[in-house]
Amino acid sequence: MLPPELPPLPALTRAEAEFVDRYLEVVDLLGRINPARATHTYGALRAAQALPGRATALRDALTLMHLHGESEVHAGTLARALRVLDGERRANRVTLPPLSTS
Repeated sequence: MLPPELPPLPALTRAEAEFVDRYLEVVDLLGRINPARATHTYGALRAAQALPGRATALRDALTLMHLHGESEVHAGTLARALRVLDGERRANRVTLPPLSTS
C-alpha cells in the first residue's frame, strides 16, 4: 500500500526555499533542546552546539532574500510550504507538552 500523496510544494523562489529549509533546521534543533521534551542531555547538548551554525544559515538565507529584492515575506505561501514539509509536527516539539492528568 502506497502512502498518501503529499500536496505539491507551492512555487517558491530559491531564496524562499532556502529560508524555509533553514528555519525548519532551527526548529528541529530547538525541539531536541526543549527541556520539556528532551530525553537525554547529550542529544540536547549536540543540538545546542549545532544551533549557532544553523541560526547563521537562517540569517544568511534571509539576507539573500533581502539582497535579491525580496522585501516581503509571503506568509501564506510559506506556511503552505511548511505544512507540506511537516512543519506543524516539527514546530510542535518546541512547545510544552499537554499537562498530564496523572
